[in-house]
Amino acid sequence: MTKARKNNLRGAAFMLLAVATFSLMDAALKTLSQHYPAAQVAALRGWTTLPIVTIWVGFFGGYRALVAIRWPLHLLRGALSVVMLVSFTYALKRLPLTEAYSIFFVAPLLITASSGPLLGERVQRQHWIAIGIGFIGVLIVLRPRGDGVLTLAGLAVLVSAASYALSAICVRILGRTDSTSSMIFWMILMLSLGATALAWPNWQPLRWTSDWPSLLVLAITGSVGQYAITEAFRRAQAAVIAPLEYTALAWGLALDWWLWQHLPDAVVYLGAALIIVSGLYLLRHERQHVEAEHP
Repeated sequence: MTKARKNNLRGAAFMLLAVATFSLMDAALKTLSQHYPAAQVAALRGWTTLPIVTIWVGFFGGYRALVAIRWPLHLLRGALSVVMLVSFTYALKRLPLTEAYSIFFVAPLLITASSGPLLGERVQRQHWIAIGIGFIGVLIVLRPRGDGVLTLAGLAVLVSAASYALSAICVRILGRTDSTSSMIFWMILMLSLGATALAWPNWQPLRWTSDWPSLLVLAITGSVGQYAITEAFRRAQAAVIAPLEYTALAWGLALDWWLWQHLPDAVVYLGAALIIVSGLYLLRHERQHVEAEHP
């Protein structure tokens, strides 16, 4: 097995884990957004995760790795994380998870389109086919009304997706020189400080007795998801693992039904099927290459 193929498969596994944990985190964000401003919810996501990340860095990464880093890219990624999470939290207050995810799925397309000119990666024909099928699925999901794209909430998701795509490209570049622990720590710290600065004028007192379960979910899923997604983009080609984010739609469907008793119509199910199949096809394509090299 070549090193590139091995990294792609490992990156795919980390991406699937990241999608699952971040979906649970988004459910907690949506719950908290009903009572707090979007910027404050983003700040809470950062501060609840930061203690766990700090302890993890001390045990496994070492604090020395936090100093010798490429500061301009870390600062850019920190700013992008604030924009991404504040805008997405704003949208979650007004949209179901499934609709928000459907619009957010332009992010893998942006990542794939950027991986060539910015990263110098070769996007194979099979990758474009999978991306195209997934994009058709997104259009089908939005077909019944398409109102999500025309609302402020829909535009907020698009801003979040663009910020996420640029952040993912930054991770690929930083991964060549900087450690995973430094990328996670500084992103979480900058998110915490930046979102708090935005939220401070309208900061609302926390309702600890009723909101502690959501805050606990934020702490755990935010830590695990951030590690997993950083490892995914550090190890694998962006064009390979980006379509796997489509699996978030399955999580969105389940959480919308379980927590808010919201179910989409049959057309959304059709689009979701195409989106998920496209991501799974891409992963299968990578596995076929590995099996051909080592039966």
